[in-house]
Amino acid sequence: MLRHEIRPGRLVAGLAVLGAAVAYAGDAAGSWHTPWYAVFPVVFGGLFLASFVAAADYLIRRRRSARRASRESTGAPASTSGSQAIR
Repeated sequence: MLRHEIRPGRLVAGLAVLGAAVAYAGDAAGSWHTPWYAVFPVVFGGLFLASFVAAADYLIRRRRSARRASRESTGAPASTSGSQAIR
């Protein structure tokens, strides 16, 4: 059993921010020159892509849980048990 759900949107967003950090780290180390405005397309493009990945993941999980719920109809109906019984 998984300890937590995998969230691919967060992974994509993290990779985009990590890419921006690597670009600035390389500039700080003197390996290359990164203009200050070059990181904005990387971060915002990554966040934009992450939103699409997260939306697709949400739709897939919702569809999968709906299929699972329709197969698990083995219990008694709610109207015949507990205090909500039909009189």
